Amino acid sequence: MILSDREIKKYIKSGKIKINPMPDLKKQLGSTSLDMRLGSKFRVFSRTENAFIDIKDEKTFLNLTEMVEKKDNEPFIVHPGEFILGMTKEFVELPEDIAVRIDGKSSLGRLGLVIHSTAGHVDPGFSGNITLEIANIGNLPILLYPNMNICQFVFEMLSSPAEVLYKNKKTAKYVNQKNPGASKIAEEWKKKK
Repeated sequence: MILSDREIKKYIKSGKIKINPMPDLKKQLGSTSLDMRLGSKFRVFSRTENAFIDIKDEKTFLNLTEMVEKKDNEPFIVHPGEFILGMTKEFVELPEDIAVRIDGKSSLGRLGLVIHSTAGHVDPGFSGNITLEIANIGNLPILLYPNMNICQFVFEMLSSPAEVLYKNKKTAKYVNQKNPGASKIAEEWKKKK
């Protein structure tokens, strides 16, 4: 079941859904979603001489990215064909019976901006700033600004509370993240040994 604006507002005010900083509900709350703002930190991919990325070997991708931070009114330019990691300004803590679906903003999508390339789901029990997989599939550069509405969260009530919360999973790699971190996929291969 998707939560309506009434439930979203009620759960935020009661602390069942924790969001910091507190969203401006008059500006960010829609009938079935909550707009989230863009943070000021971005992870960008550097040029490399590597012929490939081996997901089993973190040495092939460990130094492929660097962190860039922008001031509030300073734009971050996403060039055509470029893929970056951004992050929500808001730190989110979800309870055991609510998940989130991340949707892009239609107005940005119409410019060719994709907000999440694969990871459009946030598990119950997640806490942290949400990393956004941003790509410009248009043919002109797009300027993004910290604090702008970048995506929307659709809150979904589970049929029953989750048995294992994200933060308690042994395989959870991004608990309490505060920066757009690089991929930790190599950890999955280490655990299989």
